[in-house]
Amino acid sequence: MNTTVNGSSCSFLLNSTARKIGQTFAFCLILVVSLVGNSFIGIIVYKTRTLRKPINYYIANMAMSDLLYPIVVAPVFIVLFVDSRLHSGTFGQVLCKMVAFLWLVSIVVSIQSLVLIAVDRFGAVVFPLRSPLISSKLCTFFILATWIIAMAVSSPHLLAFEVAAYADGNVRPCLALFIEAMEESSSSFSSYENYLSACIVVFLYVPIALLVIIYSVIVIKLKTQKIPGQQSVNAGQQRAKRNRNVLKMAIAIVLGFVLCWVPWSIIILRLFFARDLPCIYYSTYFSITRAMVNLYCAINPCICFIFSQNYRQGLKRLLKCFNAVQDRAN
Repeated sequence: MNTTVNGSSCSFLLNSTARKIGQTFAFCLILVVSLVGNSFIGIIVYKTRTLRKPINYYIANMAMSDLLYPIVVAPVFIVLFVDSRLHSGTFGQVLCKMVAFLWLVSIVVSIQSLVLIAVDRFGAVVFPLRSPLISSKLCTFFILATWIIAMAVSSPHLLAFEVAAYADGNVRPCLALFIEAMEESSSSFSSYENYLSACIVVFLYVPIALLVIIYSVIVIKLKTQKIPGQQSVNAGQQRAKRNRNVLKMAIAIVLGFVLCWVPWSIIILRLFFARDLPCIYYSTYFSITRAMVNLYCAINPCICFIFSQNYRQGLKRLLKCFNAVQDRAN
């Protein structure tokens, strides 16, 4: 990397007090929205019998993976970011590795859940009279598989991330390690760069391409779909309306995923393959894209409540139950 990155100016931008305060506030806000929203999604699916369908299980699975951020990743990141003394020692090393590991687990589970949602919608729209492509019995298996695959893919993070020190003896933050590692020209980090690049392609770009293809076919099918027979007109129209409403929500979730993750991935790949970059990539662009990544865990439940009447009704019933409990307590 060039001298602007290695120099004190970039270190100042990365570690300024104003920057820490701003990021900590943003993390706390996202944490609260993500924790409350995703928890409500899980509870609503569990409590509402009409929502106990594969697509809602996949949405709940995505919500549970997103909960890793507010429950584990964000609190530890805030603590380590505010108090650098916690970076040192065995405790800091364990936190560093676990945060990096669970962060990637959450991402991989989310993208796999998005693919499962798309496959479910594809079967419901393209083959409405056939049995689901993924039956209710297989639904549990596929949900479990998303977590097993995510943990297997994320396991290298347990080795790649660690707390180290600068040449001047200052502690190097764990979550910025892979950026700092790129400053070194040693080949020891080339394998990690290849690994992360492969993860971005396999678990981000390939699924996005697959989702675009699937939803394009679904949209075309909905526009050209003809309802056979006069007696089934009303039922067919109602089914088509439900499919369109669910499709809008699913596409909104996918767009949210793309807008939050693709800019970050571009910056990372840019850092990998163009090493001589100015400090602004660290101080501004990376911070913006990282904030968008963190925002992703909070926008999914918001999208569900905006686009789905069933989730809005479930939320109203849930809030009424909370109010009733409070009234009895008082």
